[in-house]
Amino acid sequence: MTEILEKTEQSYEGDHDRPLGGYAGILSAYGGTVGVAAVATLLAGRRVPDHVGVMDLLLMAACTHKVSRRLAKDPVTSPLRAPFTQYEGPGGPSEVQEKPRGALGELLACPFCLAQWVATGYAAGLVLAPRVTRLVGATMTAVAISDWLQLAYAKLMKSAE
Repeated sequence: MTEILEKTEQSYEGDHDRPLGGYAGILSAYGGTVGVAAVATLLAGRRVPDHVGVMDLLLMAACTHKVSRRLAKDPVTSPLRAPFTQYEGPGGPSEVQEKPRGALGELLACPFCLAQWVATGYAAGLVLAPRVTRLVGATMTAVAISDWLQLAYAKLMKSAE
């Protein structure tokens, strides 16, 4: 079985270094995390909601965006990524650009990749601790809106010069 997996990885990679084993580990961890959340939901006697309201969806979307970028690009969270990435220089406003090292580095340096994890955590939070989750969502949404306002302000100031 190991030989089949190695041949599959080599065939897939071609001339590129793609850590399929690491990706499989990340997928397994994600599935396990969802499984733990499902068991916690059952043990807590909670029910999954029949629908997600528009306000919850908007909070979830904005919060997922902000938390994913904060985890993947913020200079302050770089110690969390440092074992799995290499600093390359400044990125966008108040962000860094890093080169991933391995599958976990790709996950941690990619806000698009982290969004799945963040949104899943938020969804679990809505089931297990909805009040706290909505407060966190509102807080991070306020931070995201503040960021957009800061960028708009800077652009207006630059155009006024």
